[in-house]
Amino acid sequence: MWTRNSAADREGLLTMPRSRGAVSGILLILLGAWGAIIPFVGPLFGFAFTPDTAWQWTAARGWLEVLPGAAAILGGLILIVSGSRASASLGAWLAAAAGAWFVIGRTLADPWGIGDVGVPTGTSSGMRALEELAFFSLLGVVIVFLAAAAQGRVSVRGRRAVGTRRPAAEAEPRTPATGVEAEPETGFERRGAHEYGPAQGGHETGGSATPGR
Repeated sequence: MWTRNSAADREGLLTMPRSRGAVSGILLILLGAWGAIIPFVGPLFGFAFTPDTAWQWTAARGWLEVLPGAAAILGGLILIVSGSRASASLGAWLAAAAGAWFVIGRTLADPWGIGDVGVPTGTSSGMRALEELAFFSLLGVVIVFLAAAAQGRVSVRGRRAVGTRRPAAEAEPRTPATGVEAEPETGFERRGAHEYGPAQGGHETGGSATPGR
């Protein structure tokens, strides 16, 4: 039978293989690095928001791009190195919050006084839409999706984590099919042939049997 009363069972509910969140963690690190670095290197190849000057720091870039990018990287690192469901779940939630901030951050920037991140610098409507998606909207949605997938994976418990099989020595005693518990055997109930008297027709004399006349 399966039991969940032992300390090993309770520990198994919290532990997981480190490889469980590795793929999602790596992808989150890559996407977070993209979101944090692209505003500074994008102007070098004409893919940027204003001001389109490479490596120029602004408060808006720090709050709306660098901060969520760093949070996604940290969440991905936690997923990669964690062997605990609790800490891995924390990493997934952190990455999900970072992705959500990429999507809604610019809407809250003006009321919160964070600053203006600028406008896309593309020369066509298609390029401007691509910049919008790559810097904020699509980037945030993909990060949230990966974080949710990672959260689902780390929350799944395998059969070994749910319970462990009891050793044979600790197994419960079996009972007959009738449902009545078997009673322990005694020496009177299972006597060997050597425990009985001599066969009929003879008697003991000095420890040996003499045939009758």
